[in-house]
Amino acid sequence: MGGGVVQKSGGGGGRRGRRRGKSAAMAEINVTPFVDVMLVLLIIFMVAAPMLTVGVPIQLPETAASALPSEQEEPLTVTLTADGRVMIQTQEVADGELIPKLQAVAAERESDKIFLRADGAIPYSRVAQVMGALNAGGFRNIGLVTDPDGPSFGASGG
Repeated sequence: MGGGVVQKSGGGGGRRGRRRGKSAAMAEINVTPFVDVMLVLLIIFMVAAPMLTVGVPIQLPETAASALPSEQEEPLTVTLTADGRVMIQTQEVADGELIPKLQAVAAERESDKIFLRADGAIPYSRVAQVMGALNAGGFRNIGLVTDPDGPSFGASGG
């Protein structure tokens, strides 16, 4: 048996892998850091978003209704607290001043949409009275704000 010569296959001067030229660009994009940053931003916004709403503490009733679509103009919010106070945004308003203030605000706004946030402990008659005042103040499009995790009454879907 003679002495055989062993050669390395794929000889390329001792380099591993294939390279086309001296300045071959990397063709893949590493998406992992981008996904990590986006998940961190998502968590930050999920934590910060509830803090951006009007800060009058009330216990909203829960319903199975879905949320309304948002719009360009900042929504006007009227709040009925558990102790019966009425607030426009975060400013408390007496019952006798509610309609004149709403008329003044309606004259400056393009939209007649208003959101009514009422504590779940408020009697329905009081909510209906305030809704009548909103209507008399020039706001015909009234949205009732609720928490979405309420009873579904047998409805399927989410």
